[in-house]
Amino acid sequence: MLNSVLEVNENSIRIDHEGYLLEPSDWDRDVAQAIANKEGIEMTDDVWEVVMFVRDHFDVNQCIPEHRRLLQALRKKYGKEKATRRYIYDMFPYGYGQQACKIAGMRVPLKLLLDL
Repeated sequence: MLNSVLEVNENSIRIDHEGYLLEPSDWDRDVAQAIANKEGIEMTDDVWEVVMFVRDHFDVNQCIPEHRRLLQALRKKYGKEKATRRYIYDMFPYGYGQQACKIAGMRVPLKLLLDL
């Protein structure tokens, strides 16, 4: 498949055919907003919380957090009501691995591990 570009603030950001960044270092909040717009995701405070969790986890561990790690972190910070798969899928209807990681600027994740 052919790669493409995402225009953000007069910069051409290289993305793959599914919309994932080819270079995660190209990510910033404006890039995240542009990706979210393409995905039809409103960048609420809760969505930003998940996106920044993914980025912070990647910075420390050099890997994308599994869905269960995200749920554990949300449970610890907010309690059970925000630590459910339903809560995450309400924000990211095509899946945590498919949309949250894309908006966070990660490369294509191993979806099976992330969305279980």
